[in-house]
Amino acid sequence: MRTPSRRRLLLGGAGGLAATAAMLRRAKAQAARPWPQRPVRLLVPYAPGGGTDVFTRTLAEGLREQLGQPVLVENRAGANGIIGSEMVARAEPDGSLFLVDTGAHTMNPHVTPTLPFQPLRDFAPVALLSRFPLLLAASTATPYRTVAQLVADAHAKPRSIGFGTSDAAISYAGNLFTRLAGVEMVEVVYRGAAPMLNDLIAGHLPTSWNSTVAALPHLQSGRIRALGVTTAQRSALLPEVPTLIEAGVPGYEFAGWYGMLAPAGLPEGIAAAMHAAILAALREPGMRERLARTGADLGVLGPAEFAALRQEEDARWAAAARDGLLKHPDQ
Repeated sequence: MRTPSRRRLLLGGAGGLAATAAMLRRAKAQAARPWPQRPVRLLVPYAPGGGTDVFTRTLAEGLREQLGQPVLVENRAGANGIIGSEMVARAEPDGSLFLVDTGAHTMNPHVTPTLPFQPLRDFAPVALLSRFPLLLAASTATPYRTVAQLVADAHAKPRSIGFGTSDAAISYAGNLFTRLAGVEMVEVVYRGAAPMLNDLIAGHLPTSWNSTVAALPHLQSGRIRALGVTTAQRSALLPEVPTLIEAGVPGYEFAGWYGMLAPAGLPEGIAAAMHAAILAALREPGMRERLARTGADLGVLGPAEFAALRQEEDARWAAAARDGLLKHPDQ
C-alpha cells in the first residue's frame, strides 16, 4: 500500500480547511439574513375558543403583514398550560416557535412542584402583550344578578355553589374572591375557557371566572350575566359592570395578562424584531380597534420590562401559595 505523499496530505488539508471556511461563510450569511426566513408558529397552551386563543389569532393576522411570513396559531391544551409550554421550552431557540400564555405561566411553579420546566430559566421574554380584567359571570339559569345575591346565597348554603376556572391565574381570582367575601364555594376546573363557558351557558355551571376576551360575545348575546370585574377601575368595554370592590368585596383587585415568550437562548435580535413587529401591528388602527374590542389593554412591554414583571409575578405567587390562595390544577 502506497503512503500518501506530503504534497497530497497538504492539498487534502488545504481542501478541508477551504471546506470549513466555506461552511463558516455560509453560516455567517444565514445568520446575517433578516429574520424570519420561514413561517412563524404561535403556540397557545389552551383549548381553541378561549380568550388567549381569540387574542392570539387576531394578533397573528397583523404579524403576518409585518413579518412577511405565514404566522400560524397552534393549540396544545392540557395541565393548566403546562403541556404546550413544555413543548416550547424544549424547542430550538431559532425564532420559529413562540408561546403566548397568561399570567398562569409564572404561577405554575407554585402550584405544580413537578413542573418539567422553570419559567424564569427555560423561557426568553419577548413582550407583554396585554393586561385585562377578569370577570365573575353567572349562568342565566341562576337567580344571580348581583355579587351581593351570590354572596348571600353562598353564606346560606356553604359549598353548594360551583365556580368554574380554566387556568391557575383564573383559579387565583376565584379563590381570592371566596377568601375576601368570606364564603365557601366549590371550584370546578376545566381544560379551557371554551368548554367552561359552554357549561355556563347550558346552565350546568352556576358561576365562572373568565377573561373579558372570552366572555364578551356571550355577554353581548345575553347568554351569560356579568356580575363584576376584578380590576380597581371599571372596564371601558363593560362600563355598566361594577368592580368587585364596588359590588361589596373590599380589597379585591387583580388583572390578568397575555405575554409572548420563546425558548431560552433566543437571540436578542430576534426578540427585539418580534417586539418591533408587535408594536407595528398594533399601530394599525383596524388591528388595535379589534383587539381593544376584546377588552384588552394594549400596553405592550419589551423583553427587558417583561422580564422584570415576570420576576415580580414570581414573588407574588410565592406569597399567594404560602397564603393558600393557589391550588394545583387537579385539586
